[in-house]
Amino acid sequence: MHQPELILVAGPYRSGTNDQPELIAANVEHMSQVSLELYRMGHLPVMGEWFALPLIETAGSKEIGDAAFNEIFHPVAIRLLDKVDAVLRIGGPSQGADEMVRIGREKGKKIYYSIAEVFEVTG
Repeated sequence: MHQPELILVAGPYRSGTNDQPELIAANVEHMSQVSLELYRMGHLPVMGEWFALPLIETAGSKEIGDAAFNEIFHPVAIRLLDKVDAVLRIGGPSQGADEMVRIGREKGKKIYYSIAEVFEVTG
């Protein structure tokens, strides 16, 4: 019997967007769709954006890449790596997502590169 995993979905957020809001939103939507698929497979998905973006707003960030944004955005995902069972790396090029994979591997987390690699929860 496979137990559910807490899985960090790591994909591009800003990469390839030139910080255009509609392209960033498309990246987030892709990660959200994959998260929903993981949930329906019996897992508990998590995205760093779910934690970071409200905190960034509360911290007074005025634009992507400002001090408040940089203080929180990637560090939140890095902290999440202490809690998750695995990382699912999706999408195209992304230094941040690649960093999550690297750190996740260092912490002994399972690394998936496709949702097809993730087992469906049974029992």
